[in-house]
Amino acid sequence: MASDCYKDTLIEALGIQVIEIDDKQVVATMPVNTATRQPFGRLHGGASVALAETAASLGTYYFINKDAEYAVGIEINANHVRGKTDGIVTAVAKPVHRGRTIMVWNIRIHDEAGNLICISRCTMGVFPKKSNSNRRL
Repeated sequence: MASDCYKDTLIEALGIQVIEIDDKQVVATMPVNTATRQPFGRLHGGASVALAETAASLGTYYFINKDAEYAVGIEINANHVRGKTDGIVTAVAKPVHRGRTIMVWNIRIHDEAGNLICISRCTMGVFPKKSNSNRRL
Protein backbone atom coordinates (compact mmCIF):
# COMPACT_ATOMS: atom_id res chain seq x y z
CA MET A 1 0.00 0.00 0.00
CA ALA A 2 1.81 3.10 -1.17
CA SER A 3 0.64 6.51 -0.19
CA ASP A 4 1.82 9.98 -1.10
CA CYS A 5 1.09 11.08 2.47
CA TYR A 6 4.11 9.02 3.62
CA LYS A 7 6.49 11.09 1.45
CA ASP A 8 9.08 13.09 3.40
CA THR A 9 8.11 11.42 6.70
CA LEU A 10 9.78 9.01 9.09
CA ILE A 11 7.83 6.24 7.38
CA GLU A 12 9.63 6.96 4.12
CA ALA A 13 13.02 7.58 5.78
CA LEU A 14 12.96 4.18 7.50
CA GLY A 15 11.63 2.36 4.43
CA ILE A 16 8.43 1.25 6.16
CA GLN A 17 5.94 -0.38 3.81
CA VAL A 18 2.30 -0.71 4.84
CA ILE A 19 1.03 -4.09 3.67
CA GLU A 20 -2.44 -4.29 5.21
CA ILE A 21 -4.85 -2.14 7.20
CA ASP A 22 -8.26 -3.45 8.21
CA ASP A 23 -10.45 -3.64 11.30
CA LYS A 24 -8.51 -6.63 12.67
CA GLN A 25 -4.87 -5.64 12.20
CA VAL A 26 -2.19 -3.52 10.59
CA VAL A 27 0.78 -5.19 8.93
CA ALA A 28 3.89 -3.20 8.01
CA THR A 29 7.45 -4.12 7.08
CA MET A 30 10.77 -2.35 7.53
CA PRO A 31 14.23 -3.21 6.18
CA VAL A 32 17.15 -3.70 8.51
CA ASN A 33 19.74 -1.52 6.79
CA THR A 34 21.94 1.52 7.36
CA ALA A 35 18.90 3.70 8.10
CA THR A 36 17.59 1.37 10.82
CA ARG A 37 20.76 -0.07 12.39
CA GLN A 38 22.56 1.23 15.45
CA PRO A 39 26.35 1.85 15.20
CA PHE A 40 27.14 -1.73 16.23
CA GLY A 41 25.32 -3.21 13.23
CA ARG A 42 22.10 -4.38 14.86
CA LEU A 43 18.54 -3.22 14.38
CA HIS A 44 18.12 -0.05 16.44
CA GLY A 45 15.52 -0.37 19.20
CA GLY A 46 14.25 3.09 18.30
CA ALA A 47 13.60 1.96 14.73
CA SER A 48 11.56 -0.97 16.08
CA VAL A 49 9.59 1.43 18.28
CA ALA A 50 9.03 3.74 15.30
CA LEU A 51 7.69 0.78 13.29
CA ALA A 52 5.44 -0.25 16.18
CA GLU A 53 4.01 3.24 16.70
CA THR A 54 3.54 3.70 12.97
CA ALA A 55 1.42 0.54 12.83
CA ALA A 56 -0.64 1.59 15.87
CA SER A 57 -1.07 5.12 14.55
CA LEU A 58 -2.24 3.98 11.14
CA GLY A 59 -4.60 1.48 12.74
CA THR A 60 -6.10 4.17 14.94
CA TYR A 61 -6.44 6.51 11.96
CA TYR A 62 -8.36 3.75 10.16
CA PHE A 63 -11.06 3.84 12.87
CA ILE A 64 -11.49 7.55 13.58
CA ASN A 65 -13.64 10.19 11.91
CA LYS A 66 -10.87 11.86 9.93
CA ASP A 67 -12.88 15.06 9.38
CA ALA A 68 -13.53 15.63 13.09
CA GLU A 69 -10.72 13.83 14.96
CA TYR A 70 -6.99 13.29 15.02
CA ALA A 71 -4.90 10.70 16.83
CA VAL A 72 -1.50 10.83 18.54
CA GLY A 73 0.60 8.39 20.48
CA ILE A 74 0.36 8.82 24.24
CA GLU A 75 2.55 5.98 25.50
CA ILE A 76 4.60 3.18 24.02
CA ASN A 77 6.79 0.48 25.52
CA ALA A 78 8.85 -2.19 23.90
CA ASN A 79 10.77 -5.31 24.82
CA HIS A 80 13.56 -6.09 22.38
CA VAL A 81 13.96 -9.85 22.64
CA ARG A 82 16.20 -10.73 19.70
CA GLY A 83 18.77 -8.90 17.61
CA LYS A 84 18.68 -8.58 13.85
CA THR A 85 21.47 -7.44 11.52
CA ASP A 86 19.88 -7.55 8.07
CA GLY A 87 16.76 -8.53 6.16
CA ILE A 88 13.20 -7.43 6.84
CA VAL A 89 11.13 -7.19 9.99
CA THR A 90 7.33 -7.27 9.99
CA ALA A 91 5.06 -5.61 12.54
CA VAL A 92 1.57 -6.96 13.17
CA ALA A 93 -0.50 -4.56 15.26
CA LYS A 94 -3.81 -5.67 16.74
CA PRO A 95 -6.24 -3.51 18.70
CA VAL A 96 -6.69 -4.50 22.34
CA HIS A 97 -9.09 -1.68 23.19
CA ARG A 98 -10.98 0.55 20.76
CA GLY A 99 -12.52 3.27 22.88
CA ARG A 100 -13.90 6.62 21.82
CA THR A 101 -10.89 8.57 23.13
CA ILE A 102 -8.25 5.89 23.80
CA MET A 103 -7.09 2.96 21.69
CA VAL A 104 -4.55 0.40 22.87
CA TRP A 105 -2.57 -1.77 20.45
CA ASN A 106 -0.34 -4.83 20.84
CA ILE A 107 2.40 -4.96 18.24
CA ARG A 108 4.58 -7.98 17.56
CA ILE A 109 7.60 -7.54 15.33
CA HIS A 110 9.11 -10.67 13.83
CA ASP A 111 11.71 -11.57 11.22
CA GLU A 112 11.38 -13.57 8.00
CA ALA A 113 11.67 -16.87 9.91
CA GLY A 114 8.92 -15.88 12.34
CA ASN A 115 11.31 -15.20 15.23
CA LEU A 116 10.02 -12.60 17.67
CA ILE A 117 12.26 -9.51 17.55
CA CYS A 118 10.23 -7.05 19.62
CA ILE A 119 6.90 -6.89 21.40
CA SER A 120 5.32 -3.53 22.06
CA ARG A 121 2.17 -1.94 23.42
CA CYS A 122 1.07 1.49 22.26
CA THR A 123 -1.67 3.72 23.65
CA MET A 124 -3.17 6.21 21.22
CA GLY A 125 -5.26 9.24 22.13
CA VAL A 126 -8.13 10.38 19.91
CA PHE A 127 -8.93 14.08 20.12
CA PRO A 128 -11.46 16.39 18.45
CA LYS A 129 -10.16 18.77 15.82
CA LYS A 130 -10.77 22.36 16.79
CA SER A 131 -12.33 24.71 14.30
CA ASN A 132 -10.56 27.97 13.50
CA SER A 133 -13.39 29.91 15.18
CA ASN A 134 -12.57 28.25 18.53
CA ARG A 135 -8.84 28.96 18.47
CA ARG A 136 -7.26 31.53 20.73
CA LEU A 137 -5.20 34.28 19.18
